[in-house]
Amino acid sequence: MAYIGLVHCKGEYCMSIIGKTIKPFTATAYKEGKFVDVTDADVKGKWSVFFFYPADFTFVCPTELEDLADIYPTLQKMDVEVYSVSTDTHFSHKAWHDTSPAIGKINYYMLGDQNHVISNNFDILREGVGLADRGTFVADPDGVVQLVEITPEGVGRNAAELLRKIKAAQYWASHPGEVCPAKWEEGEETLAPSFDLVGKI
Repeated sequence: MAYIGLVHCKGEYCMSIIGKTIKPFTATAYKEGKFVDVTDADVKGKWSVFFFYPADFTFVCPTELEDLADIYPTLQKMDVEVYSVSTDTHFSHKAWHDTSPAIGKINYYMLGDQNHVISNNFDILREGVGLADRGTFVADPDGVVQLVEITPEGVGRNAAELLRKIKAAQYWASHPGEVCPAKWEEGEETLAPSFDLVGKI
């Protein structure tokens, strides 16, 4: 069972990992026809998206991953790297990439997490099942988690909304004293919290 904005573990609500630094990991990924090693140190220096999903060769997952692939060029222009993660191996990722038209569009990293280290680091592993929930985690260039979204298995995510949130997070990070209101889009007005603004919204 999963909860939007909160992590669920061992029958109790855990504290959100927003504001916490990504924990150490080492994994092998499939990317653009090659197997490459990735560590937590590699993801620092730019914004990163960790996009967890239950399993390769499934049904909702390829629709989400294809949706994310469509915005990947835009994310790269924003200095954002993407890491999809499941508890499958990097070999399985390659086989899926080679056989699925939707997955064949992916140019971002597909991390294998068969030892469950990354999934456990983000508290997204289903206990006793061995699969990750649908969790999206966005970290800043320092490796600090700034955005979290977790949905149940039957609810797919929206890459366009993820893009909007990342733009807002980047704006907020680079404009101290300003915050982005609901449904904020790039170029729209922000808010500057102050004593004079209290009760005026």
